[in-house]
Amino acid sequence: MITVKKIAKVILRILLGLVAFVLLYLFSAFLFSIWTVKKEAATSNDLAIYILTNGDHTDIVVPVKNDITDWSREISYQNTVSGDTTGKYLAIGWGDKGFYLSTPTWADLKFSTAFKAAFALSTSAIHATYYQAMPENNDCKKIMISNEQYKRLVAFVDSSFKRDAGGKVINIKTNSNYDKNDAFYEAKRKYNMFYTCNTWANNALKSCGQTACVWTPFDRGIFYHYR
Repeated sequence: MITVKKIAKVILRILLGLVAFVLLYLFSAFLFSIWTVKKEAATSNDLAIYILTNGDHTDIVVPVKNDITDWSREISYQNTVSGDTTGKYLAIGWGDKGFYLSTPTWADLKFSTAFKAAFALSTSAIHATYYQAMPENNDCKKIMISNEQYKRLVAFVDSSFKRDAGGKVINIKTNSNYDKNDAFYEAKRKYNMFYTCNTWANNALKSCGQTACVWTPFDRGIFYHYR
């Protein structure tokens, strides 16, 4: 016969297991975040990209147009509310679709959204925002890379988009835009606690041979290496 005491022991073990998991997760995030993947040596400084954080989420910022690619051909200005074609920089971030479209602030976060994101039960999206300028500060760091490295970064970002039968990126029609110069697109892969928006950004830096973490789920891990 199951007694109250036995039930209490089971609950206690579950709670202790959860606490141990959280502590291990946070310790691993700290350890692998400060463990540096070094920048490729002896490369030219042909162009600037940026890493940009809002305090939780990291975007990779690229020039809209250069000799290598013109992002506006697929990430159309016309998909933004303003339709403004004068943006010179494009901030690109990958993340959970539910977070992006349903959680403009942490105050709007629902348990169901967080649960689905943590356990890969939702789909993902790419958030693209046009900017006129990219001022450097604690939340925005410039990184100089070579043309060859940029080509690899372009390939990494391109591979993150989900495309239709015609090979075109898929614009998500929504009223959940953050401002007048952004838009959302369907993306590949599923967000989870081990592959977050910041993990994606960190992998983007790795793809083009820049300083990065071994692994991080947090923006602080990335920016730790760019103080």
